Amino acid sequence: LQSSNSLKASYEDWLLTYGLSVSPFHLRWQTALFNRQFYSWGRWKPRFLYLWFSVGMVFGIVAMFGSVILLGKTLLQTLTQMLTEAPKAQNDRMLQVVVSVPSSALVFLLCFVLLSCPHQQVPGVNLPVSQLTYFFSAILISGVIHEVGHGVAAIREQVRFNGFGIFIFIVYPGAFVDLFTTHLQLISPVQQLRIFCAGVWHNFVLGVASFMVLFLLPAILFPFYYTGVGALVTEVAEDSPANGPRGLFVGDLVTNLQDCPVYNVEDWNSCLGDISEKSQVGYCVSAATLQQLSFPARVYRRLDGTVECCSNNSLTDICFSYSNKLDSHLYACLPARKVIEASKVCRTNMDCHKDFVPSFCVTPSLENQTRLIRVKHPPHIDMLYVGHPMHLQYTVSLSSFVPRQNFLSIDLPVMIETFCKYLISLSGALAVINAVPCFALDGQWILNSFLEATLSSLIVEKQNRELVGFLILLAGSALLAANVALGLWMVTAR
Repeated sequence: LQSSNSLKASYEDWLLTYGLSVSPFHLRWQTALFNRQFYSWGRWKPRFLYLWFSVGMVFGIVAMFGSVILLGKTLLQTLTQMLTEAPKAQNDRMLQVVVSVPSSALVFLLCFVLLSCPHQQVPGVNLPVSQLTYFFSAILISGVIHEVGHGVAAIREQVRFNGFGIFIFIVYPGAFVDLFTTHLQLISPVQQLRIFCAGVWHNFVLGVASFMVLFLLPAILFPFYYTGVGALVTEVAEDSPANGPRGLFVGDLVTNLQDCPVYNVEDWNSCLGDISEKSQVGYCVSAATLQQLSFPARVYRRLDGTVECCSNNSLTDICFSYSNKLDSHLYACLPARKVIEASKVCRTNMDCHKDFVPSFCVTPSLENQTRLIRVKHPPHIDMLYVGHPMHLQYTVSLSSFVPRQNFLSIDLPVMIETFCKYLISLSGALAVINAVPCFALDGQWILNSFLEATLSSLIVEKQNRELVGFLILLAGSALLAANVALGLWMVTAR
């Protein structure tokens, strides 16, 4: 027993020496190694820092009120969606509960993220494993920048800075700063506001900076990569319908989808969206060619009401429908590649009248939501894709950046783009959520300091001001809890 106690004491001393704290689901490390750097930042250009954190104070107050409005609208949207028989698409919601982020100098789980950037999802549930590095790195960086804001602002306001630390709660990383509470309580409410608002202000600035990098990325990478010539294939999933000898390969440059030109990834997504929403296009085939290529086949209806006229075992033939002056429902089983490669895209027979050669607009007779898509990726032979357009979109990864030299990585621009998008959404989420007037969040201290700065002359008794603050915090906490609960329910219900 004595040996066990001695070992325990040695272990605790070792943890204390290195600033470590271990508890269930929580690992924490605090150090004074960076104190000199923080003091250097906090004493750099005092006038500039005063203006910087004063702007941050205004932003934090506006964000506090704005976050309440945003959460209120989100709650109403979620409740409306739950009560309707045909819920809206997931991307229509303004906010969705999905991630955990740290609060200022506190350890607790807060599930939230902005749905305006819909690629953020639940780790371990629907977030791809390949995205986990971006996800957790963005959370850590957002947390560190948040806490650096608090620390530098505190030093600027003559509050003693004790140390900086990093923690891991379950699997989510975060950061915190340790400030001397007595000093914090002695300064004026306006000074306190500069400190408490600095975290959300720095997260907002980080999000804006990431957006600027994302927006200016073509110019930044211009010496090494060029854009505007097509969408470069960076990955094709193994189970992708575009995978195969006549499919797409890494390094291919897609220039057209049907008659829709593709100059970048946005065009690729837009073209696929248009193809999915519109009816299948047809192809102009002369009457002589149609008679030459077609052969007798049995016509029958599929379960969804569409017509099939080719053998189910055929890998090269597709059933086409067309009309002539006598009959508007004619079908022919034709070799798809021979029909499409030298043909003009059409919608009706009128689009095919040229040089007085009798021609028909033949349209693939496919299952509902299925499309025949001609993908041009020169100098290779065109890929003919049959399936749902979204399957092609989800299983093929592309980039708008084409390397100027062969030794340059085709993945680097995609990595920068993806990381910037994660920083924008997660840093923005941390800014919005921490501004909510809720217990244990920055919004609690922002609200208390704001009430002290504005209501001291109207509500003389401090107890009454504290009661007003408590009631607002109670309402804000309930609003956030309702959003979290309903958001999690919506996620699990799907």
